[in-house]
Amino acid sequence: MPAKPAPIKKSPAKKAAPKKEEKPAAPAEPAPAPASAPAPAPEPEPEPAPAPAPAEAAPAPAAEPAPEAGGDAAPAPAEEQKPAAEPAAPPPPPPEPEKPKEEPTSEPVNLTLEDVNDTTLTVKWRPPENIGASGLDGYTVEYCRDGTQDWVVANQELIISNRYAIKNLTTGDKLHVRVKAVNPGGPSAPASLEQPVVVREIVDRPRIRLPRSLRTVFVKKVGDTVNLVIPFQGKPKPQVSWTKDGQPLDLKAVGVRNSDRDTILFIRKSERKDSGKYEVTVKVDSLEDKATITIQIVDLPGPPSSIKLVDVWGFNTALEWTPPKDDGNAEITGYTVQKADKKTGEWFTVLEHYHRLNCTVSDLIMGNSYSFRVFTENRCGLSENAAVTKDLAYIQKTGIQYKPPEYKDRDYSEPPSFTQPLNDRAATMGYTTKLLCAVRGNPQPKILWMKNQMVIGEDPKFRQITSQGLCTLEIRKPCTFDGGVYSCKAINPHGEAVVNCKLDVKAVQVPTDK
Repeated sequence: MPAKPAPIKKSPAKKAAPKKEEKPAAPAEPAPAPASAPAPAPEPEPEPAPAPAPAEAAPAPAAEPAPEAGGDAAPAPAEEQKPAAEPAAPPPPPPEPEKPKEEPTSEPVNLTLEDVNDTTLTVKWRPPENIGASGLDGYTVEYCRDGTQDWVVANQELIISNRYAIKNLTTGDKLHVRVKAVNPGGPSAPASLEQPVVVREIVDRPRIRLPRSLRTVFVKKVGDTVNLVIPFQGKPKPQVSWTKDGQPLDLKAVGVRNSDRDTILFIRKSERKDSGKYEVTVKVDSLEDKATITIQIVDLPGPPSSIKLVDVWGFNTALEWTPPKDDGNAEITGYTVQKADKKTGEWFTVLEHYHRLNCTVSDLIMGNSYSFRVFTENRCGLSENAAVTKDLAYIQKTGIQYKPPEYKDRDYSEPPSFTQPLNDRAATMGYTTKLLCAVRGNPQPKILWMKNQMVIGEDPKFRQITSQGLCTLEIRKPCTFDGGVYSCKAINPHGEAVVNCKLDVKAVQVPTDK
């Protein structure tokens, strides 16, 4: 009986290089011993499957037939050969890059209490210092009663504003308040008020802050608009009331508008009757503050009540008038006096801004007749009408002998005196030099120049100039002989004066070559 064919094994020499992606080949059937009953060979343990790799796995080479055992072993059938390796799995897609982790912002800063009353609590804060790349979506405001940890979110939706008023609170509650900043990374750490807040109305004493311009008389012209804004403070909202001269305002003529912080007095078109003392009162419970504003509505004044031509003499006329009955509700600042010649009838202004009630008009022309008129003036301007003289002032053509007044002449006589003395000088030989001094006296003193106590006189070498008290002696091209003591003497009927100086003439030294 022929022996059982040996199992098919791979030849070590022809074995392909091992690859991680290849799966281990299935073990071959055990071959019996050539002479006796064949014992099955131990089956090798398969290696764990490696991770898939992009490298392509080549099919295992075909197994070669094993050598015959005992010489008459039959060749292995073809279907008992090792099957080809399975194709490698397709590579997985590359992993997606990890997104940066979103972090919440830092907590808001400078959380402070802005206002509180019996039902509302208002807080404000500043944005967080570190917001991050995710940005800021908004804020949430939370509160809880003192002694509990039941935090209640005050705003149902995120708010962007840095201020929020928590409303519909119970009077007397003691609340803790905190604020969180929210972004895609979640809410930040909370910023909390340091102390709990009691929900109650804070009474602030009323106080009127009267503008400086209204502390004196407020003046407007007739027809102007009056718009006074009076700021005040106080909590709760003060009650504001106005009076004029102790009586309630006529709301048909004067408008009043009040807010939480100021009151406005408005007059669309002012009239003289709107003048007076207006008093505003701001009251909170039993506390109140008052301020008085004096409003003066001014108009053009009326003309002087009467004017009188008092006297006419020479080229002059004396006038008198009385103040106007209507001063325009303002102080009279002056009068304007005009004259007109009967021949031409043209008016010319003689005096402006004149404060007295009488005047004298001069420089009138002989033989002419004049009429005069006076206007009243206040801060609004001149009166529309003027008071005119009924009589004419006629300047007669009589001869006039003018005797000028005698005046005693003042005695300006004084002896001569030098206001600037002569100064010692040094001159260079050959170069013209000058000696200067200044003298005063009345009558004008006579000037004498002397050299070494000798009068110079008309020596052509010297030039003597006297102009408006300035005395000059010019020495033309002096030589060493011209040195000495020079004197200037001033003489008039009231006395004389002398000044001296020393002149030193130096020769020019020419350097000699060695």
